[in-house]
Amino acid sequence: MDDVITAPATEEVPEHPGPEYERRQNPTPARAAVEVHPWSDGVNIDSGDPRISASIPLPEGQITDSMSIRREPLSEVSVPALRPAHSVRKQAVVYQADAHRAANIATTRARIAALKRDLCSARAFQLYQADVESGPRMSTIEHEKLSDAGLREVAGGPVVSVVIPCLNEACTIAECVRRAREALDANQLDGEIIVVDNGSDDGSGKLAKAEGAFVVFEPERGYGSAYLAGFGYARGRFIVMADADLTYDFSEIPRFVSTLQAGADMVIGNRMHNIHPGAMPWHHRYIGNPVLSGFLNILFRTGVDDVHCGMRALRRDVLPQLDLRTTGMEFASEMVIRAAKEHLVVRQFAIEYHPREGESKLSSFRDGWRHLRFLLVHSPNYLFILPGALMAGLGLIVELIVITRLGVFGREWDIHALIGGALLAIVGTQVVALGVCAHAYGTYFMGEQDRWFDRMRARFKLEHGLVLGGGVWLAGLVVGTVIVIDWINRGFGALAEERMAVLAATLIIIGIQIFFSSFLLSILGLRRRR
Repeated sequence: MDDVITAPATEEVPEHPGPEYERRQNPTPARAAVEVHPWSDGVNIDSGDPRISASIPLPEGQITDSMSIRREPLSEVSVPALRPAHSVRKQAVVYQADAHRAANIATTRARIAALKRDLCSARAFQLYQADVESGPRMSTIEHEKLSDAGLREVAGGPVVSVVIPCLNEACTIAECVRRAREALDANQLDGEIIVVDNGSDDGSGKLAKAEGAFVVFEPERGYGSAYLAGFGYARGRFIVMADADLTYDFSEIPRFVSTLQAGADMVIGNRMHNIHPGAMPWHHRYIGNPVLSGFLNILFRTGVDDVHCGMRALRRDVLPQLDLRTTGMEFASEMVIRAAKEHLVVRQFAIEYHPREGESKLSSFRDGWRHLRFLLVHSPNYLFILPGALMAGLGLIVELIVITRLGVFGREWDIHALIGGALLAIVGTQVVALGVCAHAYGTYFMGEQDRWFDRMRARFKLEHGLVLGGGVWLAGLVVGTVIVIDWINRGFGALAEERMAVLAATLIIIGIQIFFSSFLLSILGLRRRR
């Protein structure tokens, strides 16, 4: 097609050209599609390394997905991706662009006026105003999921990366960065300070940058989202995590680092014995934290006393093992659970907890439920297997008592108790089947290590489940057939075998559940890792 020559199209000029036509005839000079900002350590931008930061001019407010394809030069914008399944997904967000600059003058002035009134720091307002007047803000490509390439050791990188999530913390973020830097310098620790601006609108990011921190902009709000973005840019061998509200003492950083150097994979602070007056509400101190931490330890036996402590540290090379995914406050629980499942070495020591500066972002009941929900869905034994087995066992016992006409509590149980027992047995069997399927999904698709399920999988095959389900179904069918034959012999009169009829129906239903659940387990195992 390169040799085909076409005649130029005749340009049609409108009878009354307007400003839009004149603007099209005199377009502004095109900008570079992507400005590449490689790391100072010489990372190759064509290697697919996810630590590359690029700026893309886009229409204001546009949010889009794009994929970085291996070996694809970043001098051109990637084709928008529908659903990138196995690549690092990137999100581009534009806050302000040239095409909309004139239209947003009133909005910008209103935001500046609001900041003048509301910002607790005059410095934050000055930095924000300078940012607005300096020109259009370009989009920043962020990373949603970490990859192994982004987690490799950086030659000549710092020893410690202090990651601080930040959402509208203009009053405290600068002081947090200063204290973190003082702790690193006082102990001669080579480190970097990464502040993750999680959608702040009070100039927090600019304040952190002015103090020398490396600022990462993460538009998707959430405690976990902020930390995942910060981990993607952390280059240190050890990562220390702390909140941006001055509730934690940054002078504890060397203590966390020394514990990691001594062999720990993760270190978690324990606030519960050193809470300053007014630092924690009574229902968090005496109900929320003890109950959730205790429940987590019952389910996963972690031994961590303060699961939700926001100051913790970990070795950077264990991040691929942890495979962290949650985006909300349950991120703290996920770290502990994943560390326990991967048999990592977790240490803890007491730290102080100070009253926070500024407004709390925590929602007691919503975030508490998210933690509890996360604990349950990651423990199929307690969510499915144990309750289901109890229901099924109790239902079968009730049915046997009714059928054998045993007297319990001084009276003989009848048809109503039999129906209740049948319901318990049927529902319990189904819940147990769901629990086994949950174990299979976690093992095959989430990389979970489950000794009980591995033993059951090695011992029992699809055929065992089919034989068991078929046998139970056949037993129910035999009982039902006997009832029908007896009914025929009585001349199709009144059916007087209600108890046996309920038992037959129960066995038939349970047999069908076992039979088809066995097939579902086999289907889940088709994609298992070899």
